Amino acid sequence: MAGVAFSTAALIIVLSVFNGLEGLLRSLYTSFDPQIKIESVEGKSFIISNELISKIKSIEGVEIVTEVIEDYALVRYRNADMVAIIRGVSDNFIDQHRLDDHIIYGELKLKKDSIPFAILGSGVRSTLSVAVEEEMYALQVFYIKNTMKNSINPSDLYAHKSIRPTAVFSIEKNYDENYIFLPLSFAKDLLDYGDKRTSLEVKTLANADVIEVKKNLIDQLGDTFSVLTNEEQHKDLYRLLKFEKLFTFLALSMLIIVGSINIFFSLMMLAIDKKKDVTILTAMGANPGLIKKIFLSEGILISFIGASIGLILGGSICFLQDQFGLVGMGMENAIVSSYPVKMRWTDFVYTAAMITIVTFIVSYYPAHKASRFYSIEYL
Repeated sequence: MAGVAFSTAALIIVLSVFNGLEGLLRSLYTSFDPQIKIESVEGKSFIISNELISKIKSIEGVEIVTEVIEDYALVRYRNADMVAIIRGVSDNFIDQHRLDDHIIYGELKLKKDSIPFAILGSGVRSTLSVAVEEEMYALQVFYIKNTMKNSINPSDLYAHKSIRPTAVFSIEKNYDENYIFLPLSFAKDLLDYGDKRTSLEVKTLANADVIEVKKNLIDQLGDTFSVLTNEEQHKDLYRLLKFEKLFTFLALSMLIIVGSINIFFSLMMLAIDKKKDVTILTAMGANPGLIKKIFLSEGILISFIGASIGLILGGSICFLQDQFGLVGMGMENAIVSSYPVKMRWTDFVYTAAMITIVTFIVSYYPAHKASRFYSIEYL
């Protein structure tokens, strides 16, 4: 019982941690990346029009359509510089409220009185040593225009604009160290994109079905555009998490199988030890089927009690971890202070079903062996 209980508890805890990590990643990527992203199937950018935007907005469930221009640029602040990814977004990006809970310094804004502002990742701020509160120095953004152009003046090869930083966000290391949000008009002028955009970001209504909205977008836009949900934008990562969870479930299931082998040998020894008792029961009228049921019931009883204790123990530990953070991440710069956990009823059901099947298999042979000791010759 103890072996089955601890193995079951370990399986529930590990599966819940995987669920928690998956939920954490989803929350991070949902904050940075949109619910639905529209890109061109061919090429880096595509031409937009008022007709296209109106067509997307007319789809049921669509709340906000944000225009995006994204590319690499050289960014300089005073004497420091780095290559960063600049993401120019239209003014309604603020209305999506994706960065609201992740601003660690400054004020979340892209424009004020027609003055453009930049929102930096915390890693970008650290690399460039940006003083957001200092209004004297601006962020210098350089973009290569045409490397094939023949000119003795180096300034003809790149575009250059200045912008003041106003806020710093912190979501995840990869985003924090690479991204800068800029007003769409600023990025459009710097990159000379005109009516071209690299993507459109769609926010759906709170009660809308994202999958249904995606299907309607595909029907409206045709094959020239790629429409991806947030999960599809990171499908490789989510697929990897699911495979890790599956293999972890199989690996820990081996522990339960090993624990169940103890049930097998215990029942085998019990069948041999109770040989005379079996024959006495047979003489009193018990048939082989009843004898088999007795030993099967004992194996199932051991497994049921052990699994029940394990499920309760594992669930209790996960609850305490979720409420009080018993086990920390052990890293100062971790996104969360303790391991995230999320219990799902399906994990409990699958674990209980797996234990039931394994117990029946390992208990069947000893029960069958005991039922063969019914012969009256042992009296």
